[in-house]
Amino acid sequence: MTFIEALEIEFISNVDTNIASQQKAYLRNQFEHFGLKTPIRRELQKPFLVKEFLPAKSEAEVIIKALWNKPQREFHYFAQELAFKYTKQLAKEDIALFEFMVTHKSWWDTVDFIATKLIGNYFKKFPEKRQFYVEKWLASNNIWLQRSAVIFQLKHKEEIDTALLLLSIHALLDSNEFFINKAIGWMLREYSRTNPEWVLNVVNTTKLNPLSRKEALKLL
Repeated sequence: MTFIEALEIEFISNVDTNIASQQKAYLRNQFEHFGLKTPIRRELQKPFLVKEFLPAKSEAEVIIKALWNKPQREFHYFAQELAFKYTKQLAKEDIALFEFMVTHKSWWDTVDFIATKLIGNYFKKFPEKRQFYVEKWLASNNIWLQRSAVIFQLKHKEEIDTALLLLSIHALLDSNEFFINKAIGWMLREYSRTNPEWVLNVVNTTKLNPLSRKEALKLL
């Protein structure tokens, strides 16, 4: 029995069709679900994420993509949490996998994890790659890559590259996309915990979307 087959048996054995219907509706009927609430799913998958039983890093990409191509959203959640287990072994080529995850089966519930926990750690390890990929994503017209360009520094606090953040904000000022404007406000709000003066200055000197401005000022 393969790693994925064993995981699938655990998920199928705990299907709850009523909860699955609610979860599917919550994500606008874009994905199928087993109906596993997060605490239950994490308990079921725990043995699959034990360090000594993890697949080799060389096998991880194939497994993650196979999980990502399955219809049930729980597989996608597990796949990104599996990817997180390898963040201490990040290699330069791993950015291609993260781009794949952002641009396939895309919605905020996976993109935000990928951007902040996978891409954020990747750029901490390979800061020389940040400028190239941020500029590439901003120019991509893909709202999920653009959102990732804005929020990957969400938890970086004092280490935030403010010049790169400003570049991202200014590149997207004309966007009418809810998920972009929400991301800009979210990023500024989070950074206001660390540097409120900088955030206030940006809000006062930048023609932000009203949603971005409202979100940015929530803590100030």
